[in-house]
Amino acid sequence: MIEVWRIETEENQQKAFQIREKVFVEEQKVPPSLEYDAHELVARHFLAYLNGQAVGTARWRKTENGIKLERFAVLPEARGMGVGQALVQTVMNDIDAHRHASGYVRYLHAQKEAVSLYARFGFEIEGEEFEEAGIAHFKMIWQNPDLALLNL
Repeated sequence: MIEVWRIETEENQQKAFQIREKVFVEEQKVPPSLEYDAHELVARHFLAYLNGQAVGTARWRKTENGIKLERFAVLPEARGMGVGQALVQTVMNDIDAHRHASGYVRYLHAQKEAVSLYARFGFEIEGEEFEEAGIAHFKMIWQNPDLALLNL
């Protein structure tokens, strides 16, 4: 059973950081100085559980370019079980419910291997492939017809 909750305690925040450490720093060799940033305190963080074990995390925050979804990480043993999808869905629902997020463009920097996951939720590639922390990425924008009307 998969459950995703917004992080509200220091204990759960530490679980999320441990997942990010395992996935990004250890597995993908992202330098810790690039993984942790000044946005940790302002972003809304989430923790995914599979059968009661913390196995995934994500966050979103408001930027000058819109609402950025980021730091999606799922432990290797939980991949392919729907955890990533549950995280994306929960984050999107939270953005929908957040009054300060209404009307803003939603975007993310997707690792090349994760593009198909985000595409299932209506994100489309914008621009060329680029490198971030030594990993191939694409900028993806959420294509919402209602949002397009707001930008006329």
